[in-house]
Amino acid sequence: MNLSPLIALHLSAALGAVALGPVALTLRKGSPGHRAAGYTWITLMLVTALSALFIRDFGLPNIAGYTPIHLLVPFTLISLALAIRAVIQGRIQQHHRLMWRTYLGACVVAGAFTLLPQRFLGQWVWHHWLGWI
Repeated sequence: MNLSPLIALHLSAALGAVALGPVALTLRKGSPGHRAAGYTWITLMLVTALSALFIRDFGLPNIAGYTPIHLLVPFTLISLALAIRAVIQGRIQQHHRLMWRTYLGACVVAGAFTLLPQRFLGQWVWHHWLGWI
Protein backbone atom coordinates (compact mmCIF):
# COMPACT_ATOMS: atom_id res chain seq x y z
CA MET A 1 0.00 0.00 0.00
CA ASN A 2 1.38 3.42 -0.95
CA LEU A 3 0.95 6.76 0.73
CA SER A 4 -1.87 7.88 -1.55
CA PRO A 5 -3.53 11.29 -1.11
CA LEU A 6 -6.42 9.57 0.69
CA ILE A 7 -4.11 7.83 3.16
CA ALA A 8 -2.16 11.07 3.64
CA LEU A 9 -5.43 12.90 4.44
CA HIS A 10 -6.49 10.14 6.82
CA LEU A 11 -3.10 10.01 8.53
CA SER A 12 -2.86 13.80 8.85
CA ALA A 13 -6.33 14.11 10.35
CA ALA A 14 -5.68 11.19 12.72
CA LEU A 15 -2.35 12.57 13.93
CA GLY A 16 -3.92 16.00 14.38
CA ALA A 17 -6.72 14.46 16.45
CA VAL A 18 -4.27 12.48 18.57
CA ALA A 19 -2.29 15.66 19.30
CA LEU A 20 -5.26 17.99 19.82
CA GLY A 21 -7.38 15.60 21.90
CA PRO A 22 -5.56 16.10 25.21
CA VAL A 23 -5.65 19.87 24.70
CA ALA A 24 -9.41 19.88 24.17
CA LEU A 25 -9.95 17.50 27.07
CA THR A 26 -7.90 19.51 29.57
CA LEU A 27 -8.82 23.11 28.76
CA ARG A 28 -11.29 24.81 31.10
CA LYS A 29 -14.70 23.46 30.17
CA GLY A 30 -16.88 25.91 28.28
CA SER A 31 -14.06 28.37 27.60
CA PRO A 32 -13.63 29.70 24.06
CA GLY A 33 -10.37 27.76 23.75
CA HIS A 34 -12.05 24.52 24.84
CA ARG A 35 -14.86 25.01 22.35
CA ALA A 36 -12.51 25.88 19.49
CA ALA A 37 -10.29 22.89 20.24
CA GLY A 38 -13.37 20.69 20.57
CA TYR A 39 -14.88 21.78 17.25
CA THR A 40 -11.53 21.26 15.55
CA TRP A 41 -11.04 17.87 17.17
CA ILE A 42 -14.52 16.72 16.13
CA THR A 43 -13.82 17.85 12.56
CA LEU A 44 -10.52 15.95 12.52
CA MET A 45 -12.24 12.85 13.89
CA LEU A 46 -14.97 13.05 11.25
CA VAL A 47 -12.38 13.36 8.48
CA THR A 48 -10.46 10.43 9.96
CA ALA A 49 -13.50 8.18 10.33
CA LEU A 50 -15.06 9.00 6.96
CA SER A 51 -11.81 8.73 5.04
CA ALA A 52 -11.23 5.30 6.64
CA LEU A 53 -14.30 4.05 4.79
CA PHE A 54 -12.45 4.50 1.51
CA ILE A 55 -9.23 2.82 2.64
CA ARG A 56 -9.32 -0.91 2.18
CA ASP A 57 -6.74 -3.58 2.84
CA PHE A 58 -7.08 -6.90 1.07
CA GLY A 59 -3.81 -8.21 2.52
CA LEU A 60 -5.13 -8.62 6.06
CA PRO A 61 -8.15 -10.68 7.18
CA ASN A 62 -11.04 -8.69 5.77
CA ILE A 63 -14.56 -8.55 4.42
CA ALA A 64 -14.62 -6.69 1.10
CA GLY A 65 -11.37 -4.98 2.10
CA TYR A 66 -12.66 -3.84 5.49
CA THR A 67 -10.50 -5.11 8.35
CA PRO A 68 -11.48 -5.32 12.03
CA ILE A 69 -10.06 -1.82 12.67
CA HIS A 70 -12.87 -0.47 10.48
CA LEU A 71 -15.28 -1.37 13.30
CA LEU A 72 -14.02 1.79 14.98
CA VAL A 73 -15.70 3.91 12.29
CA PRO A 74 -19.28 3.38 13.54
CA PHE A 75 -18.02 3.54 17.15
CA THR A 76 -16.46 6.94 16.42
CA LEU A 77 -19.42 8.37 14.52
CA ILE A 78 -21.97 7.20 17.10
CA SER A 79 -19.83 8.38 20.02
CA LEU A 80 -19.37 11.83 18.49
CA ALA A 81 -23.10 12.14 17.78
CA LEU A 82 -23.98 11.13 21.35
CA ALA A 83 -21.41 13.51 22.83
CA ILE A 84 -22.66 16.43 20.74
CA ARG A 85 -26.26 15.66 21.70
CA ALA A 86 -25.26 15.44 25.37
CA VAL A 87 -23.61 18.87 25.41
CA ILE A 88 -26.51 20.46 23.51
CA GLN A 89 -28.90 19.03 26.10
CA GLY A 90 -26.70 20.31 28.94
CA ARG A 91 -25.55 16.88 30.11
CA ILE A 92 -21.96 18.00 30.56
CA GLN A 93 -20.72 15.01 32.58
CA GLN A 94 -22.03 12.59 29.95
CA HIS A 95 -20.44 14.73 27.23
CA HIS A 96 -17.13 14.67 29.12
CA ARG A 97 -17.22 10.86 29.56
CA LEU A 98 -18.15 10.26 25.93
CA MET A 99 -15.37 12.50 24.64
CA TRP A 100 -12.78 10.76 26.82
CA ARG A 101 -14.00 7.34 25.70
CA THR A 102 -13.98 8.42 22.07
CA TYR A 103 -10.45 9.76 22.38
CA LEU A 104 -9.19 6.60 24.09
CA GLY A 105 -10.99 4.24 21.73
CA ALA A 106 -10.69 6.02 18.40
CA CYS A 107 -7.27 7.61 18.89
CA VAL A 108 -5.27 5.60 21.42
CA VAL A 109 -6.58 2.08 20.73
CA ALA A 110 -6.86 2.61 16.97
CA GLY A 111 -3.41 4.18 16.95
CA ALA A 112 -1.97 1.15 18.71
CA PHE A 113 -3.55 -1.18 16.14
CA THR A 114 -2.18 0.84 13.24
CA LEU A 115 1.34 0.30 14.57
CA LEU A 116 1.13 -3.47 14.22
CA PRO A 117 3.97 -4.62 11.91
CA GLN A 118 1.67 -5.93 9.16
CA ARG A 119 -0.23 -2.64 8.78
CA PHE A 120 0.95 0.20 6.52
CA LEU A 121 1.89 2.63 9.29
CA GLY A 122 3.44 -0.16 11.36
CA GLN A 123 5.63 -1.21 8.44
CA TRP A 124 6.64 2.38 7.81
CA VAL A 125 7.50 3.11 11.45
CA TRP A 126 9.24 -0.14 12.31
CA HIS A 127 11.05 -0.63 9.02
CA HIS A 128 11.85 2.86 7.80
CA TRP A 129 12.36 4.67 11.10
CA LEU A 130 13.87 1.94 13.21
CA GLY A 131 15.09 -0.59 10.65
CA TRP A 132 13.83 -3.53 12.73
CA ILE A 133 11.89 -5.38 10.09
